[in-house]
Amino acid sequence: MNPIKKFIEYQIFHRINNFFYPEYYRQKYDYLLPHVLFFYYLVPQKILRINGKVPWPVHFTSEIRGYQNIKKGIMCDPGDNPNIYIQANNGIIIGHNVGFGAGTSLISANHNHNDHSIHDQCEPITIGNNVFVGTNSVILPGVKIGDNVVIGAGSIVAKDIPSNSIAVGNPCKVIKQKEPYIEDFTKTVFNRKLPEGINLKF
Repeated sequence: MNPIKKFIEYQIFHRINNFFYPEYYRQKYDYLLPHVLFFYYLVPQKILRINGKVPWPVHFTSEIRGYQNIKKGIMCDPGDNPNIYIQANNGIIIGHNVGFGAGTSLISANHNHNDHSIHDQCEPITIGNNVFVGTNSVILPGVKIGDNVVIGAGSIVAKDIPSNSIAVGNPCKVIKQKEPYIEDFTKTVFNRKLPEGINLKF
């Protein structure tokens, strides 16, 4: 990258993105170029106000409801892929380094069967560290997914999935154990200072 372009990327777009996305924590140089984040996410989200209040990048075709009930770690931006639907009425807790494929849905609360105007209360959806949820999967209320898990595309996750698992299907079931996650983040340069207390060996 030539010096002028690098200056524009990391002294202008990078700073603007960090200002508008206070909960965006990613690799500074090895992830999305700052101008791409600006034009494809920030403009529709913060100027056109599509998911405008969400403090992390959300794709303009995705929808986040109840974002204030979502607690998430670093390297995790729920809704950043196309056509994701997230309803967090009962809360969603997501760990570090978690990805959601296009078309994924997270539904934290069901409508009451006898009164559709209210939602039933239940435990929040909980997802651990180093998890990837494949495209067009659905995660249902109260589900707990452990660390180091892959959910196969098109799965319906209605029951808890233990750590170190690969799980697929409708209903989603563990099909085999998963090898340990090996990516090392301890030398990663991030786009901003990380929150206190984060151990990068998660």
